[in-house]
Amino acid sequence: MIKPNRFNLPIPFGWFGVALSDELETGGVRALSYFGRDLALFRTESGVARVIDAICPHLGAHIGVGGTVHGESVACPFHGWRFNGDGYCTEVPYAKRMPPRVDGVRCITPYPTVEKNGVIWAWYHPEGEAPGFEVEEVPELSSSAWTEPVIREWTIHCPIQEAAENSVDKAHFAYVHGAQSVPEGEVTIEGHRRVTELVSRIQGLDEQGVRTTDGEWITSHLTTVGIGPGQTWQRFRGIFETVMMGVVTPIDAETLHLRFIFTQPREQSEMEAIAAQGFMDEVCLQVEQDIPIWNHKHYQPDPILCDGDGPIAQYRKWFSQFYAEPAAAPARAASG
Repeated sequence: MIKPNRFNLPIPFGWFGVALSDELETGGVRALSYFGRDLALFRTESGVARVIDAICPHLGAHIGVGGTVHGESVACPFHGWRFNGDGYCTEVPYAKRMPPRVDGVRCITPYPTVEKNGVIWAWYHPEGEAPGFEVEEVPELSSSAWTEPVIREWTIHCPIQEAAENSVDKAHFAYVHGAQSVPEGEVTIEGHRRVTELVSRIQGLDEQGVRTTDGEWITSHLTTVGIGPGQTWQRFRGIFETVMMGVVTPIDAETLHLRFIFTQPREQSEMEAIAAQGFMDEVCLQVEQDIPIWNHKHYQPDPILCDGDGPIAQYRKWFSQFYAEPAAAPARAASG
């Protein structure tokens, strides 16, 4: 039996988090592997984070492994050729003249880079097109009134589209997560943004953080926003407050790096803190319940859906705008 390709989905384009800001000091250089490519991340002496393809066009050394920062450029560890964040060779220290093939010519692929929300984001497009939208600011992540972020992360063996589709797959919440019901949300789509507003009534908590059976009912609000394929954020308001930003980055076409970044108000009661911690734990538990399915499922380009499945087709149509090339149908298994 020949195993088929499980997905045949291309890597989507968009802004993707490649590192946390505090993981890269001034003058630091890191080797990364995202978008199916070897990358070099460096922070210039002026403090700007830059991302370029890692393979030196001279003789193929990996700039991210042993490279050093000089001003606004990074030097290859093999022969010291220097490249700036725009992909130009700025110096060949031992040459009398710049080689014509790199003189004033972009010779290494750069990735537009911004730093927001404590994350370094790189724009990826397989055809090198410029950014078509922006990373969104999540003000709570830089506010002194909110706690230091708590970060959870996973490596998952499936594409972004397949993992993110769970948010609209209503039926799986009962069978994977044991949910009794999933409230309906109001979905708004505006270009690269997808917003879900969910309002529900839940029972309050007692002093030990246990949900009461005869106490006050509280209205809770959950806002979930997707900004392209690589950034999401959620804000929960009700018996407690919490904000979570999701950073979803393709390692290659069939593997992703997922980070959840949580923060809560510093001024909150002990009960609210317990509830917020429980919410964070539950979100992470559900990811870990989903991982075995994600790691082994196969993409169905023409699924057999029923009326209880949720707006999967709508979600796929929205997500398809982030592909520069159409998805191919998975190959069928062949016997032999």
